[in-house]
Amino acid sequence: MGPAELVQAAAMARRFYLEGKSKIQIAEEFGVSRFKVARVLETALENDLVRIEIRVPAELDAERSDALRARYGLRHAVVVESPADASDDAPDPENLGEVAADLLGELVAEGDVLGLAWGRSTIHMAAALHRLPPCTVVQLTGVYDAGTAERGSVEAVRRAAQVSGGEAHPIYAPMLLPDSATAAALRNQTGIARAFEYFDKVTVAAVSIGSWEPGISTVYDMLTPEERARYASFGVAAEMSAHLFDADGRRVGRDLGERCITVEADRLRRIPEVVAIA
Repeated sequence: MGPAELVQAAAMARRFYLEGKSKIQIAEEFGVSRFKVARVLETALENDLVRIEIRVPAELDAERSDALRARYGLRHAVVVESPADASDDAPDPENLGEVAADLLGELVAEGDVLGLAWGRSTIHMAAALHRLPPCTVVQLTGVYDAGTAERGSVEAVRRAAQVSGGEAHPIYAPMLLPDSATAAALRNQTGIARAFEYFDKVTVAAVSIGSWEPGISTVYDMLTPEERARYASFGVAAEMSAHLFDADGRRVGRDLGERCITVEADRLRRIPEVVAIA
């Protein structure tokens, strides 16, 4: 490109990239066709007259996020880089809760019914919430330990409802019971049954996925060594809301759900938007 062409290309690029003018508007201004404008802009890119830089916050990996979304046909996928100075002693060492809170604020609309399942990441997420449209918040699982309800999933539901200004429907019951009969009796209690009635109304849910390892899966931590060995023999690799999955994503050990206070897998599948934090 000669000097006159370079100056014209720079002017057109300025109009298009910085001033937001259309190719038709630029063509009219310079007295050329819009096809000519398109060719000039393309040449400007090829000759480094224009450089396009895409920048996202350092904690987000945009390339991996897009690859993950495309690979599994997801609506959204956000891959988070753990901070270099992350400490295991920090409340949310991977920053998952903070990013998930921002994502939830982006996805939830006024009038939605938000479901929150037990999980360390969802609890960190609720603590990091600063904005949420008016919505109803319902708890999707019992708590890891009834004694930790005030700082666990019950408190997460209350926190989300406080931020949104909506109703809260917590579940005051353990997630795992000794047997299916005890679990069935608890599900029929008035407060718990009322929360379960909201499950079919949930439009956005936030759940945690935990690898089948101590300290990562709360269900793993709740079971006896014999029970862990039994489910491990089924090939369990991960757990989500007390539902077990093998490495290929197939559900295994379905009998565990009979002893749990949790949203059923079929109901979870019917929720339009499920945010899984792993």
